[in-house]
Amino acid sequence: MTLELGQTAEVRRTFPLSDADAFARLAGLEDTPDAVPEPLIGGLFSYLLGVKLPGFGTNYLKQEMRFLAAAAFGEELTARVTVTRLRPEKHLVDLETVCEGADGRRVCEGRALVYVEDVGV
Repeated sequence: MTLELGQTAEVRRTFPLSDADAFARLAGLEDTPDAVPEPLIGGLFSYLLGVKLPGFGTNYLKQEMRFLAAAAFGEELTARVTVTRLRPEKHLVDLETVCEGADGRRVCEGRALVYVEDVGV
């Protein structure tokens, strides 16, 4: 895959209220979360990086996420990754990560550093 600065990939996802109960059981929580748990939002970035951009063969090195607002169950979320730096000599790709709520507010923002064997700029 040829990667370019500014290249993006995004996914839209709505977590139904039934995911709150499933998450609580899997996490061993006594109480059901009121908002979409942060690990589920982080999973959207994992999906994008591993499947869409850069895609298959991507290895996580670092990820930083800042959660700015709660995301409601039943709300459509849009997660996006954007290539911000390419270092083909080291096989490294830096990406901005952003998740927005249905009303456009930032739920989460951060960055990821991934290793890609064939950066191919």
